Amino acid sequence: MATKENVIEVLKKVDDPEIGIDVWTLELIYGVDVIGNNVRIRMTFTTPMCPYGPMLVEEIKSKIRELNEVNEVDVEITFDPPWQPSEQLRATLGV
Repeated sequence: MATKENVIEVLKKVDDPEIGIDVWTLELIYGVDVIGNNVRIRMTFTTPMCPYGPMLVEEIKSKIRELNEVNEVDVEITFDPPWQPSEQLRATLGV
């Protein structure tokens, strides 16, 4: 059965196509829940108008479904709170 840690490892391999950094490091993931064989992700985008948003969600779902015994993957998009990079991430991005 998949664990939260397994899911996080998968998220660390899904890069935001515009920035080239994974969604976990970018702090776009607000929550990961594994309930039985189902995974629920709560996340945001760097901007509400992110042109790659739908593609990113589909890639996340596809990669998580590859984990053993995962039946369903639900990705909830929220903009509350709006994405704000941490100081450490700002330093990494050079902003």
